[in-house]
Amino acid sequence: MMNEGIEIHQLSVGPLQVNCFLVACRKTRDAMVVDPGDDGSLILQLAEKEGLKISKIVNTHGHFDHIGANRQLVETTGAELMIHAADLPLLPQARHHAEAFGLSVEPSPDPDRLLAQGDTFAVGELSFKVFHVPGHSPGGICLLSEGHLFVGDVLFAGSIGRTDLPGGDFDALVEGVRGQLFNLPNETIVHPGHGPDTTIGQERKMNPFVGDGV
Repeated sequence: MMNEGIEIHQLSVGPLQVNCFLVACRKTRDAMVVDPGDDGSLILQLAEKEGLKISKIVNTHGHFDHIGANRQLVETTGAELMIHAADLPLLPQARHHAEAFGLSVEPSPDPDRLLAQGDTFAVGELSFKVFHVPGHSPGGICLLSEGHLFVGDVLFAGSIGRTDLPGGDFDALVEGVRGQLFNLPNETIVHPGHGPDTTIGQERKMNPFVGDGV
């Protein structure tokens, strides 16, 4: 997926089919991986095929299915690993959480940078803005650049992230989506952590959990 400055490649990774995004600056070929949940070799092969240099890895949150290839990518590329501070405790617990689902996960290295509400960072000539939207997890974040919003498990097409896991908070999630994300333009493209893309306008109008009809 491309427009003037941003290039987006999506992979479904791991047994829980997490949407992992390889997001690049078309001009510089600098790239970021969002939520490398598994299948690190596939992510690296895609980057090589597209001529991209991975310089950043961002976990939208710390659940095991979104962080499983952190170590492989960090060790292979030397990329900067980033997550919100409130989800730091989830990283060392990931193996235990995965085992509860009958799965296994490679332990994540410690992050290089902690992201917070309102932070910005660059990928090539692209600038990404950070929104902290807790509720699915305490440190859930969304990333915005050039009309594209990467939301992890905060918001889905027609749904929202589950809030019955440890640290979940339904009211906080609804408040964050309606108070922050729904202030963005209707045409903003939403890239969730599972399932198909959607738009802010579609979710504001139709989402049964957070939309205007609630």
